[in-house]
Amino acid sequence: MDLLREFAINQWNPSLDLSINQQLLEALEGGAVIVLPQLAFNLLPEEQRFLSENWSDKNSKNISLRPNGGLRGAIGTDDDLASMRAMIQRYANQSEQLISKLFPSYTPNLTVANTSFRPFEVEARVSSYRKDDTRLHADAFPSNPTQGTRLLRVFNNANPSGQARVWRVGEPFGQMAAKFLPKTKALMPMQAWLMKQLHITKRTRTEYDHRMLQLHDLVKGDIDYQKNAPQQWVNFMPGTTWIVYSDQVLHAAMSGQYMMEQTFSLPVSGLKRPETAPLKVLEAMLGRALI
Repeated sequence: MDLLREFAINQWNPSLDLSINQQLLEALEGGAVIVLPQLAFNLLPEEQRFLSENWSDKNSKNISLRPNGGLRGAIGTDDDLASMRAMIQRYANQSEQLISKLFPSYTPNLTVANTSFRPFEVEARVSSYRKDDTRLHADAFPSNPTQGTRLLRVFNNANPSGQARVWRVGEPFGQMAAKFLPKTKALMPMQAWLMKQLHITKRTRTEYDHRMLQLHDLVKGDIDYQKNAPQQWVNFMPGTTWIVYSDQVLHAAMSGQYMMEQTFSLPVSGLKRPETAPLKVLEAMLGRALI
């Protein structure tokens, strides 16, 4: 099993032949991880100081920048925070530029979501199994239903000391779902409405979200699956950028420190091959619409 597809792209604003765009799109929607080992995110000299856990407020594992410019999870003087915001915003801008060049057909439907700087060492984090990102999983969120929208993410290893960002990448989504979907249950009547009224969820949870969250928890909670399911270990070295649909590709972050990440959302209708989306895969397996 090899779900990595490597491309020799070394600019955030590349000019590509249409054939390369097509290869990238087929690989991404097919469930591969796009790896760009020559595409570094270069910090300015005055930004090197931010490569430290001391800038985190310690209440969250990431420092995040919202599309409206709000910075969360960081501490420092006003000047410090302005400089950090500028650094993270530059990564957001470069990531958006990159996606527009690699996947131009996405541009009309793409929505820019949060950008994050992740300063903590992965192995040092302690968490419940549901929040333990060292376990294989496809992304699903208890309080923030996606309602089937795709989660497209651009990662970059910004580590200054040569430390790899180590991932495990699991088997294709459909193969995992075939094992675990029969163990999931449908929403109860009025459950989604009540969760929204009680502010347990930010939006209405669809049956798709309900099933995806169960898959997320079942996979993370199955120790035998974590150990023995088909998977590969990947070292993303400093200066490497990688792109993935994190709702589709099973992944686990095993070690590493200092990573940049940009999230985009895309409706299923914006895909070249909508049938590859987790929503469509689960609907085909269950024989009915889930949203």
